[in-house]
Formats: sequence, C-alpha cells, structure tokens
Amino acid sequence: MEKLKVLSIAHSAVLKDMGRLRYYPLAGRDDLEVHLVVPKRWYQFGRWIDADLPDDPGIHVHVLPIWFARAPLVSWYLHVYPGLANLIDELKPDVIHLWEEPWSLVALQASLLRGAAALVLEVDQNIIKHLRFPFGWIRRHVLGDTDYILPRSADAETVVRSFGYKGPASFIEYGVDQSTFYPTTAASSQSEGLRLGYVGRIVVEKGLDDAIDALALLPVEVTLDIMGEGPHEAHLRQRIDELGLGDRVRFRGWGSAVEVADFIRAHDIMLLLTRTTGAVREQFGRVIIECQACGVPIIGSECGAIPDVTGDGGWIVPESNPEALAHCIWSILSDPRERRRRADAGRQNVLNRFTYEVIANKLEAGWREAAERSQSKTGVRSRVVEDTRLQRPAVGKSII
Repeated sequence: MEKLKVLSIAHSAVLKDMGRLRYYPLAGRDDLEVHLVVPKRWYQFGRWIDADLPDDPGIHVHVLPIWFARAPLVSWYLHVYPGLANLIDELKPDVIHLWEEPWSLVALQASLLRGAAALVLEVDQNIIKHLRFPFGWIRRHVLGDTDYILPRSADAETVVRSFGYKGPASFIEYGVDQSTFYPTTAASSQSEGLRLGYVGRIVVEKGLDDAIDALALLPVEVTLDIMGEGPHEAHLRQRIDELGLGDRVRFRGWGSAVEVADFIRAHDIMLLLTRTTGAVREQFGRVIIECQACGVPIIGSECGAIPDVTGDGGWIVPESNPEALAHCIWSILSDPRERRRRADAGRQNVLNRFTYEVIANKLEAGWREAAERSQSKTGVRSRVVEDTRLQRPAVGKSII
C-alpha cells in the first residue's frame, strides 16, 4: 500500500497532554506518515502556553510561530502560520487535516494553500451562529472546499451542513489518557456521606449555583470540592456563606493533569451541570470521560452532548434544577451498589469509545476516505503527479 502523507494543523496539540497523544497510535506505520503543526506559543483562558518540545515518538511535529495569537473576542480564530506555505511545498501532503473551525483564518489559509491535497475539517461548534463579515464568508468558502468533515456530535454536523457543506462525514470523539486517568486500587470509602467534585472553569454557564443550592437540601455528610478558576467564584462564595455551607464546600485552583486525576479519584461522584444559553451548549465534556476512566461516575445535565457522552456511566438531570439534582443524590446515597454499577459502566464506555486507539482509527478512516474522494476528482494523487497541484505565489510573498 502506498504511504499516505497527512499534515494535521491543531492549536489544541500545543501540549502533549492537550491533544498530541491521540496521534501516537498512528506512529511508525509503513503506510502512513503523520505531520502535526502546532503554534510555538498559544494564549488560552488567560495564560500563555509554550509548546512542548517536538520530540514525539513516530510522528513529525512542526512547532511554528503564529501571527495574531491574541485578539479581543476572536483570538482562537485569527491566527495564521506564516511558515505554512513553505511547509506544504516541502511535504506535498495527500491530506491536510484541520482541527479548527471553518470560519478561522487558519482554515482559510489551509484551503487556499491545499493544492491537490484533500481537505479534512474536524469541528466542535454545535450552535448555529450567523457571523459578521468576513467570518461568514470564510466559513462558506472553506466548507465548500472541504472533502470530509469529522464532527464531534450530530449538532456539529447540522451546523456545517446548514452553511453549505454537502460532502461525507463521520463522528469523532475526544480520547482520554489512561496512563494518567485510571481507577484507584485502594478500597472505596465506606462513609455514610458522599464526596462530590467538579473540575473546570468557574463560570455561570457551568451550573455550580445549582450544585450549591442542592447541597443545602442534602445531609451534612454530602460535601462539594471545586477545582478550577473563573469569574463566578466570588458569587459562589457569597451564596455559600448565605446558605451556611462554608464547612461543606472547598475551592482549589487549577492543577496538572496528574493532579486533576488524583482529585477525581478522591471523590465519589463528579458533576457537570452545564446550562444551555444562546452562546453555550456543551460540545462534549471531556471531564466526563476523564472521570469515567478513573472509575468515578458523573451526574450531568441534559445540556448538549453530555447525555450521549455519559451513556450508562452516570446520571442525567434537568438543567438548572437543584431539587432534581438533590433527589438524584438522595437516590445515590440509598443505593451504593448502583453507584458501583454506574462506575463500571463508565469504565466500559471509555474502553469502547474513548481510547486513543479508537480515536486514531477514526482519524485515519476519515483521512483515507477524503484522499480517495480527492483522488476520484483529480484522477491522480497529488504527491505522485506534481503538475496537478495548484499554482501559488512564490514562497515568502504572502502569509497564505
């Protein structure tokens, strides 16, 4: 089989544990050569992140400077790689894969530079939003030029099709690092109480107000620990004081992936109570599979993808309903065997759907189908027949 050469562009892979690990099962293959482009520095959630070294085994990581890394409101969508044209000319990939939304400038950049390579887009956005110029135009152009879509959910596929995409698609989930997120071997707690936990941004959309209000309806043995940071923390602390829950709710800041895993394993149940708004609908909820990989079930809201990702590995409650949440927790307190069953179901959910091997196989399947689709259009592979590639300006004369 002829080797398929893929160039994947993903700001989410700036760190190994943020996105690179899912590529590792594809390393060292005789029939596949994977190149990954990541930004040298990335700005996210109020902090700068320097890329990990490109020493990943068996895949070729290209750490490149970007322009427009930080811009008000649209910082994730304005960045471009000034060295991308050079790299594409050098590699001549069969497939260019973007883990970026279609209205981003980097998606437009890759679309204009693709030549005869197939274009694959991996998308998360699950709310139909009408964008101002030029982003709406960029989205339609990129979607019209894309050979294959890897959506995170059915809602994400609906969004791209509503803005002009007409080609094939197959779903792809996030994976979880089981070398970090794994069950404890220690005996489970036999206390009568319940240790609830939350990991994530402390923002109003995450529904932590509902968790605190529910806690006031539950026995004093039920406690809540919150790991994360965000602008809603002061409001939550005020509400905790009003309800007299100061000795039952604890806060701690962000930690490393290892510290997150330890935090999860220290709890009986984790929470993800996202609320739907005009701008927010849970796109996936990666903390769900991190908890399930640790053997800890989750209580999730009905928001977005949460019920589908959770499966049988937890409980689902209505959004913004502290009484329903409290009722759910009461039922868990009275039936510890059901808690164990849900924990086991969550572990199996991860093994069936969310290992990096499963995700890598889905990536490869999408890349190969896109390459075949592109080949059927041109009749030749771009890397073999040079004169099928589109002509571009001389290298160095344009950022795209």
